[in-house]
Amino acid sequence: MKAAVYDSREKLVVRDVPMPQLDANEVLIKVINTGFCGSDHSMVESRNLKDGTIIGHEVSGTVADMGAQVAGTSVGDRVIIRPTCCGKCRECRLGKPYLCRVDRRTIGLGDFPGGFAEYLKVDPRMLIPIPEGVDSQNGALAEAFAASLHGIRCSGKEEGSALVIGGGSIGLALVRLLKIMGFGPIVLSEPVEEKRVLAIDFGADTVVDPFNENLILRAMDETGGAGFDTVFECSGLGESVQTAVNAAANGGTVCVVSIIMRNIEIMPVTLNFKEVWLTGSYSNTHEENIRCLKWMAEGRIDGRPLITDYVSLDELPHIYRERIDTGRAIKVMLKIGEEF
Repeated sequence: MKAAVYDSREKLVVRDVPMPQLDANEVLIKVINTGFCGSDHSMVESRNLKDGTIIGHEVSGTVADMGAQVAGTSVGDRVIIRPTCCGKCRECRLGKPYLCRVDRRTIGLGDFPGGFAEYLKVDPRMLIPIPEGVDSQNGALAEAFAASLHGIRCSGKEEGSALVIGGGSIGLALVRLLKIMGFGPIVLSEPVEEKRVLAIDFGADTVVDPFNENLILRAMDETGGAGFDTVFECSGLGESVQTAVNAAANGGTVCVVSIIMRNIEIMPVTLNFKEVWLTGSYSNTHEENIRCLKWMAEGRIDGRPLITDYVSLDELPHIYRERIDTGRAIKVMLKIGEEF
């Protein structure tokens, strides 16, 4: 089969690789669509991957085959794939199965090869059915919306004013979910005009160009001088964390949703004087994916406008160099199998 694999010299290359061989308790998935996530970019650029590694975890597909011990699954089932867990360790009992230390199984980021391939194999517990009315592209985008929903839940807030810093796919998904959940006013800070326009379509009340406007002054204007109840950092820029704290209201919350893999500086006294709650979010749960798929089935979420680059597996290495690594793409979506 064909797959895009990590190569230490070329970063990503397309090669023929062996088909996955199933154990009795594994399922074979024919990949339909796979989205390219910001974490995939971070992994490639880290240079910590082994040559030949297949990444990619934002997958929609259909069940192609299964081992003899697999029950409750049928060939042709339409599914997305999310990590599974032991359900018994400290983290699982705390309601954080995505941090499981005992039996966390996942694709692309863990023990199974990922979705930049024509087929992959998984543990059947990783399968989440795609409901009727949800196409394969939205199915592959469900994980991005679930990650955004998880950020909202990590903030502990259920209403109020909200600022999103960074209009990539996660930031824009956050805007849509905040609108659905009744937050307001919702403001997006993003320097790229195309992303600001899409944020308005997704439900933002106001958009700010931080390169040409003073974000803190605009924050005060939009909130009557109070600052935002919740600020979500989605830009991946370390300096934005302090900006988020500055834009937050007294007693507000800052949730760092982006993955920042370097040391940054903040001024702790701003946390003291404002009593801001600073937290982060990581991954998502099966329930959060199911919730987002339900909203898709109901027509409340359509993630397809996020897709700026719709390409084949063969095109991925070129698109990586020209559009992903340069930051020009919002969401790259691979068409690998026959869509539904």
